[in-house]
Amino acid sequence: MSSKKNNSGEARGIGRPQVSQYLERFGVFLVLLAMILILSVTTTTFLTSRNLLNVVRQVSVNGIIAVGMMFVLLTGGIDLSVGSVVALSGVVAAHFAHPGEFPLIVPIAMGMLVGLVVGLINAFFVVRTKIVPFIATMGMLSIAKGMALVLSSGRPISNLSDAFCFIGRGNVFGFFPLLSLIMICCFIVGGVIQRKTRLGRYIYSIGGNENAAHVSGIRVGRCKALAYVFSSLFAALAGIVLAGRITTGSPASGDGYELDAIAAVVIGGTSLNGGVGSIWGTLVGVLIVGVLNNGMDLLNVSSYYQQIMQGVIIILAVLLDTRTKRNA
Repeated sequence: MSSKKNNSGEARGIGRPQVSQYLERFGVFLVLLAMILILSVTTTTFLTSRNLLNVVRQVSVNGIIAVGMMFVLLTGGIDLSVGSVVALSGVVAAHFAHPGEFPLIVPIAMGMLVGLVVGLINAFFVVRTKIVPFIATMGMLSIAKGMALVLSSGRPISNLSDAFCFIGRGNVFGFFPLLSLIMICCFIVGGVIQRKTRLGRYIYSIGGNENAAHVSGIRVGRCKALAYVFSSLFAALAGIVLAGRITTGSPASGDGYELDAIAAVVIGGTSLNGGVGSIWGTLVGVLIVGVLNNGMDLLNVSSYYQQIMQGVIIILAVLLDTRTKRNA
């Protein structure tokens, strides 16, 4: 009798961790699949090629930002300045993107230079002065936002060249949005850095245990600095793409993108404590946010409720991460 109980208990003890590990690894994919199935049943237009391309186009800017945000979160930090970097880089690029003034490479280079400078400043305050990342990047959020307003005099900068606008509005292969192809390339680059380079492994180690990483000889400061530079560079690229898409460099264009990016990365399984996460989970998180917003638009749900739903999903994702850490 007792042996039967022991055997059944062992079976249950083995089964539960397996289920937990399965859900931890593939739960986010199952959520995306469930959302797609529900929307395909409740709407008649979700699975149309036009709408699916629209979803891909809508998630592209947030996806580019999320790649850089993932590296910062993996170190156990956070970057709240990315939305303002989007606005500032778009405004700066727009200044050099008027027809006939400069080659296309000039506005792109100037926009990316904004990202590099902001990333280095964030890295300095976080790594050298040891200011808490939340405070350092929140300060930069305000600074970059103010600079975007100053440079644009508070008004959108319009009359951009066709070549520059093509970055955000053009199609490749006759139908696929160029900005979505740029997003895919960013995820590929992020995946290579994360999985195939020493830097990627070091970033995971720092997020898992910074003291142990330092003792083992990892140059913690340099790796964390690079994570913040990556975050700002990807945000600057997103700002350039967004300016091309809306055909203006607007100081208000980046509002709220920092929250969308954090939401996508956390929903995709990256831990706010650092050390846990994947590039493909981040991609799925970006798609979940995009599909949710698109589906609620198709169902004529108010944008106010979309914000509520996104907040609920973020809280649930963090709760799941906390429980997983506690049970580990």
